[in-house]
Amino acid sequence: MTSWLDHAIWWHVYPLGFTGAEATAPASGTPPRHRLPQLEKWLDYAVDLGVSGLQLGPVFASETHGYDTVDHFAIDPRLGDDHDFDRLVQAAADRGLRVVLDGVFNHVGRGFPQFADPGRAHWFRPAADGGHETFEGHHSLVRLNHDSPDVLDHVVRVMNHWLDRGAAGWRLDAAYAVPPAFWRQTLDRVRPAHPGACFVGEVIHGDYAEYVAASGLDSVTQYELWKAVWSSFNDRNLFELAWALDRHNGFLESFLPLTFVGNHDVTRLASRLDDERHVGHALAVLLTVGGLPSLYYGDEQGLRGVKEERAGGDDAIRPAFPEHPGDLVPTGRSTYRLHQRLVGLRRRNPWLVRARTTVHHLTNTTAAIEAADGAGHRLVTLLNLGDRPHRFDFPLGSPLDRAGLATADASARTSDPCLVPAHGWAIVQRSPEQTS
Repeated sequence: MTSWLDHAIWWHVYPLGFTGAEATAPASGTPPRHRLPQLEKWLDYAVDLGVSGLQLGPVFASETHGYDTVDHFAIDPRLGDDHDFDRLVQAAADRGLRVVLDGVFNHVGRGFPQFADPGRAHWFRPAADGGHETFEGHHSLVRLNHDSPDVLDHVVRVMNHWLDRGAAGWRLDAAYAVPPAFWRQTLDRVRPAHPGACFVGEVIHGDYAEYVAASGLDSVTQYELWKAVWSSFNDRNLFELAWALDRHNGFLESFLPLTFVGNHDVTRLASRLDDERHVGHALAVLLTVGGLPSLYYGDEQGLRGVKEERAGGDDAIRPAFPEHPGDLVPTGRSTYRLHQRLVGLRRRNPWLVRARTTVHHLTNTTAAIEAADGAGHRLVTLLNLGDRPHRFDFPLGSPLDRAGLATADASARTSDPCLVPAHGWAIVQRSPEQTS
């Protein structure tokens, strides 16, 4: 595990959507549109948000949405060229931001040159009907054959190429559809030249810890926690969240999960929650539990958007941003400041990356969730989904001394840090004079 990951907080951006790129690739020979420099104008915004890196969606040449790659060695001409990429990585590095790329290595677009080459039929998985296997029924996405040494060689070359150019790691799309042994073979060849790189797999369901152990990846996406957050809030059933946090503790025994409450594939948090007053509750959980938190662009502005299962159904959750941060509508400022506060709390308490959680108080609508690292660091997140204020009593000290508590952050300030208003939340800790 690379040490810088202990401080990683990602701003996840889908570049084709963010920059307002065309929905389909331009005709061959069309000059590139230099849109990646637009992202440079947002790097200071990301720094002000408090993140430490950019997790970019697909930037390689593709036919439509970026996940139908046609050239892993070329920047999508709708975004720019190699020079634009190098500038972005350098500009990010100048601000202390690392850049992780989206590697789509489970499938490719039908315009992928090797797909048209009869001599390379072994690169692809044959289907029973004489054609080729596709990814989850999408005709435009042809599955690669991960038993082929040529495919392995290709992925190794691609990873090394962009790591050599300054990328800090890879988010591996649809990793769950790839045999874990393939990733282990790949990383055995990539890590020696790039020992500091990180590799995160998209895994939706199954045994996360077992997949990490078999694949050699550093992390996988924590969809269980994502689902439990919004579902438990909507159902007023915090027992579901407590169950997921217990599972999360188990994962932390062997790896640091990539945690999130929004990404490019799911309905935005503000739209998913039945009560937008609970956005802060979700962020408080995300930023006080162990793991590697990722914030999806636009969520920090309170954007809404519903994912639909149809062609173009992702457009609403992958919108274009203005050319400059100053052009944002002001209605998102309070949500942005909330993100800043909680990211700042996370950065002031870096031990949280490996913290385990204990639920000391639990009802359908109230919970006291303590995060601790075993070395004396402790924070308690108090959640109240109910229609009335709730005063918590929990073992933060021995014995509990309310005068020794301080509110680290909250939806509303009260004189009693353990008193949480209706539909409110608070994060409390032992005040400095009590821990010295």
